[in-house]
Amino acid sequence: MGIFSRTRDIVAANVTDILDKAEDPAKMVRMIILEMEETLVEVRASAARTIADQKEMKRSIVKLEQLQESWKDKAELALSKDREDLAKQALVEKQKASDMADRLNGEIEILDESLKAYEQDIAKLQGKLREARSRQNNISARLETAENQIKLRDLYNGDRVQDAFSRFEMLERHVDMAEGRADSLALGNGQPKTLEQEIEDLEAGDKVEAELAAMKKANKKPSETKEA
Repeated sequence: MGIFSRTRDIVAANVTDILDKAEDPAKMVRMIILEMEETLVEVRASAARTIADQKEMKRSIVKLEQLQESWKDKAELALSKDREDLAKQALVEKQKASDMADRLNGEIEILDESLKAYEQDIAKLQGKLREARSRQNNISARLETAENQIKLRDLYNGDRVQDAFSRFEMLERHVDMAEGRADSLALGNGQPKTLEQEIEDLEAGDKVEAELAAMKKANKKPSETKEA
């Protein structure tokens, strides 16, 4: 069984009330739209059949009108030949064709009324369908927003974020250790020299001065040596 049993039920239905009472509005609106689309297809198909029937009837009426003219001509021919009996029979056949044409015209009028009703039903169905699709879009947008909010909350409060921040803290600790090792290498560079270091520096200085004096002496010219 569908949600709606007849086209009139769909037209009279309050989509908002149906969705408000549904346990799963998203699923319900999909079912309503499907029902409306199927009903719209059926109504259009019925209207198409009615239009086809009208066209066929109109073609039949044209043929019946031609047949009437043919029987009239035959009746006139028979009467001109003094065959009144044949003329009457021809006129009887002409009347039969006329009566049939009248019946078909009456049926066409009835079908016209049906087509007007179909047109109204289709317009109302389309209106209801637009309403249902609008509600579906609204529900889908709200559902997507709610799902995104849930994902964001799970992301903020979940283990993955906490684990990521823990890893950041570990990296910061590694950086701190590296910086600490670099700073430790510079420790002591600004401390005053010990007595032993100062004496060693003096001895090193004497050696440098002695070596420098020897180099100067070796590089003096002979004339400079004599004058000395």
